[in-house]
Amino acid sequence: MTVSPPLQRLVDFYQTLTPDSLERIGDVYAVDARFKDPFNDVQGLASVRAIFAHMFRQLHEPRFVVTSCIQHGDEAFLAWAFHFRFRGHAPQVTQTILGATQVRLDPDGRVVWHRDYWDAAEELYEKLPW
Repeated sequence: MTVSPPLQRLVDFYQTLTPDSLERIGDVYAVDARFKDPFNDVQGLASVRAIFAHMFRQLHEPRFVVTSCIQHGDEAFLAWAFHFRFRGHAPQVTQTILGATQVRLDPDGRVVWHRDYWDAAEELYEKLPW
């Protein structure tokens, strides 16, 4: 995977994401970044940080593995696998969601636009323990 240093910094951030590393989210996201996924549509660094913080409160050991990247100028697509365990319901079973993220980077190499693409029905609802 050959990508620009700013995109590699973003990939590394995702793959090593922890509650503590959220303090450094401003290194990879712009102050006015927009973030959209099947459940959220927010703007601003604090709101993006809140989405990731919520993820850590709701799930055991969430982690992203970026499987491929395609970059063209300031725009990139990242394919990923998101591994996690539910809290409280079958916590011993690791779940995986497959998806992709489209990002646009500002001139400083920070994300200004983030859009996640994944099928919430197939990748999440069918796996809920009820």
